[in-house]
Amino acid sequence: MKSFGTSPKRTVEVELKLALHTTDSNRLEQSLARLPLLARRKASRQALHNTYFDTPQEDLNRQRIALRVRRVGSAECPQWLQTLKIGGNSQSALSRRGEWEESIPDATLSQTMLEGTPWNELDPAGTLFTKLQPCFITAFQRTRWTVRRRDGSTVEVALDIGHILADGHNAPICELELELLQGDASTLFSVAAEISRTLAVLPLGISKAERGYALARNTLLQPQNARPPVLHPRTKMPLAAVQVLREMLDQFCANLATLTQSDDPEVVHQTRVAWRRFRSGLSLFKKSEWVKSIPDWQLLRPLLLGLSALRDLDVAHLETLPMLAHAYTGDDPNRQAHWHAMQEALTQAVDQQRRVVRTALSSPVTGATLLALTAWLEGGPSAPFTKTESHERKATPRRWAHKRIAHLREQFKASQRNTSDPAAEHRTRILAKRLRYGIEALAPLLPKRRSHHWYQQALQVQSDIGTKRDVQRALEIAVRLKAHDGLLEFLRGFLVNTA
Repeated sequence: MKSFGTSPKRTVEVELKLALHTTDSNRLEQSLARLPLLARRKASRQALHNTYFDTPQEDLNRQRIALRVRRVGSAECPQWLQTLKIGGNSQSALSRRGEWEESIPDATLSQTMLEGTPWNELDPAGTLFTKLQPCFITAFQRTRWTVRRRDGSTVEVALDIGHILADGHNAPICELELELLQGDASTLFSVAAEISRTLAVLPLGISKAERGYALARNTLLQPQNARPPVLHPRTKMPLAAVQVLREMLDQFCANLATLTQSDDPEVVHQTRVAWRRFRSGLSLFKKSEWVKSIPDWQLLRPLLLGLSALRDLDVAHLETLPMLAHAYTGDDPNRQAHWHAMQEALTQAVDQQRRVVRTALSSPVTGATLLALTAWLEGGPSAPFTKTESHERKATPRRWAHKRIAHLREQFKASQRNTSDPAAEHRTRILAKRLRYGIEALAPLLPKRRSHHWYQQALQVQSDIGTKRDVQRALEIAVRLKAHDGLLEFLRGFLVNTA
């Protein structure tokens, strides 16, 4: 270790984070140790206790800065490290952050250690430092393996099992961190791919520090909504495609991770929204040769179908059928019994379908496919433009975006001329969603008033068609659950009246 008071050196931490599905540390460690990748490598173990500091207004967090004091080892024989981390991409499981770390004599936050780091520019007068206070703690057992490749690249594989403590709340830590010690970032995905062949993982775009802040706010298990990237009119199109698709995939993976711990129907909804946004994003950039090279995601179909079925059950259970309950039951005890029996069957169906989804999430193939998509995104286009994309070379991002959304708008308008059959109506609804998601993703590049008008039109059409679809799905579910004949007839009549 370095002597106390020396100026910390900057390093760039390149790390791939993966969520795991169980907190059984012995089982996880044994599973990892048996992998061919790690079987002949000696593991080391450390107990790590970290206290993170920020102001009550979270000034550091808002600027993507993390400041912590780490205790290595036991409380009886500790060693202390102070770490400053800056930057990082919270919309990807792969993060790159500047890191400054130094030994300190005890658990007291050291202002001296921050000298010679970017802290001096952030807090030249030292007033911010005086406002810092402990905001949350992470405590976990870390088991490490070092993987050295023949090409000279080196990766540290770390299994972290423990918990986060914040303002009386507690949340588990169960994840893998793959840190690049030497070589190219692609090596991280290569190592992760070997692990994902036998162990269920999920790309994790949120750090322990970010989870700590969320736990302190009691928002850790809330669904993640869309957070479209801020695009500049001069953003090159290949970079814009990466930024847009990365955010969409991150929303999907983040909500999948939450689904392993939460029964909130809104998490299911936002998970499905995220995947539809991702598919719409691929359609936006479909002429790009890079987008055409996307890895095969068809192995996600069992998960996607399971999510769709669960969402249909949730909507029927919590939205569509409750609004019709009184119209059917009135004060009739028999009808009330029919309705209650259907609701009981529906509750059981929801629970069963949620188990189906979690079973799909626990399959290694799910994580392996999501990892492949993440690696593809982080690899990015190999060149600014290909020969087949020469037409985009002349177009500014703003002009390109306007042209793409205008084209989607024309497709949407044309589809509205024929909604006489369910298939045509379904296509109109799909195009309405694509138009909405496209406008959301490219909003900074679009004419504000016109795009807002188009957005509202698409939203209204989607809502109108969606209401009828929800009643149809509720009827199909009631038939499948063998609801009383009188109740089924009521639902059929209501559906005819809303057509």
